[in-house]
Amino acid sequence: MDFEVRAGEVVTLIGRNGAGKTTTLRAVMGLVKNRTGSVRLEGHETVKMPAEQVARLGIAICPEERGIFSSLNVTENLTLPPVIAEGGMSLEEIYGLFPILKERGKSQGTKLSGGEQQMLAIARILRTGAKLLMLDEPTEGLAPVIVEQIGRTIQELRKRDFTILLVEQNFRFASSVADRHYVVEHGNVIDEIANEAIEQNREKLTQYLGV
Repeated sequence: MDFEVRAGEVVTLIGRNGAGKTTTLRAVMGLVKNRTGSVRLEGHETVKMPAEQVARLGIAICPEERGIFSSLNVTENLTLPPVIAEGGMSLEEIYGLFPILKERGKSQGTKLSGGEQQMLAIARILRTGAKLLMLDEPTEGLAPVIVEQIGRTIQELRKRDFTILLVEQNFRFASSVADRHYVVEHGNVIDEIANEAIEQNREKLTQYLGV
């Protein structure tokens, strides 16, 4: 698989279920054993690095399962993530992006809605100081109003010079936030489509995604 994400971009990996999108994020993060090939982050070859060393280069992943501590409250979840680089967001900055998290500060993770859990999961990685964020299916199963809020958050993060690699099945959402899209099939990138070229490639996208 060969693809590139440039600084300040929002790029999506799209494709059918089982295409290898999530595995790709995990491989970039160093969470897949016996990696081969080359993974370079700002000139650093990381394919042989353990995940904790990769993280210290300023990269973080928000997994599909969200990875929050269900027994801890919102505030505790936000104070636990390790700082891996300078520039992690303060609690006040987090609350500016996700006001509901301030309101729910003393609520346990198990008491949050799916949308609130997703916001908390994204907020946790923003606390670390990472500038390359990998988000795995951040809108799956969420109400449209929450999807819109996450979209606004991604757009705001791009304005703040974050780089985002996004795995997303909801192509309507992906096309509202991304600069470019890589189509993944059987663990390979088979096409690259610029966001402004979606309309002229809509028939091809329908075939790729089976929608």
